[in-house]
Amino acid sequence: KYSPRSVYVDLEPTVIDEVRTGTYRHLFHPDNLISGKEDAANNYSRGYSTVGKEFKDVTMDRVRRLTEDCTSLQGFMIFNAIGGGTGSGLGSLLLERLSVEYGPKKLKFGFAVYP
Repeated sequence: KYSPRSVYVDLEPTVIDEVRTGTYRHLFHPDNLISGKEDAANNYSRGYSTVGKEFKDVTMDRVRRLTEDCTSLQGFMIFNAIGGGTGSGLGSLLLERLSVEYGPKKLKFGFAVYP
């Protein structure tokens, strides 16, 4: 069975729950679908500093597990919306952590979705 090496993160549970229960739920490993109970309320600082910080370690642990399975890791692709708090705040925090843990030599492709 093949599944994408991807981690889905959202501070608010409804979108991730749709993936968990949707048509393509069999494609994604449930451990890689991370959701919270409280969103960032369209506030960058809540996504970066308060609510988002709670998910930093869990998310980076899941990314670390996926990268350990790679024989030749080339880089990361990040898809995030930048209009709200989760995509912009938590997205910035995770990009920062990726740079710290994997260094500048690993490529980071960012695809921003504007509202």
